[in-house]
Amino acid sequence: MSFLDKLQAHKGGLIRLKTELLWYGKRGWDNNPGRICLILDAVSAEIFRERVMYVDAAADGDGVSAGDKAAVHLLIDGSPKWIWAIEDVIDLLVNDPTAN
Repeated sequence: MSFLDKLQAHKGGLIRLKTELLWYGKRGWDNNPGRICLILDAVSAEIFRERVMYVDAAADGDGVSAGDKAAVHLLIDGSPKWIWAIEDVIDLLVNDPTAN
């Protein structure tokens, strides 16, 4: 299962961003690793470029090829934001009611 497939299957679920976000528009790094977010949507880089005009932030590092990253629509601090992300920086959180 690809990274994008995993994200799409987890829509409506929670993720943990292992790294800080690099906010565009001269806002810089947010100094908030470990942020928990709700996944609203996820699309490939190619689809994203065709459909969406603006991405808010990146959690993907420099030099990552388009095939290795996804555009992820997240609820961050109560606001929907599109970010670039790679699999290494995202933990899919599973709500397991049987876990103690």
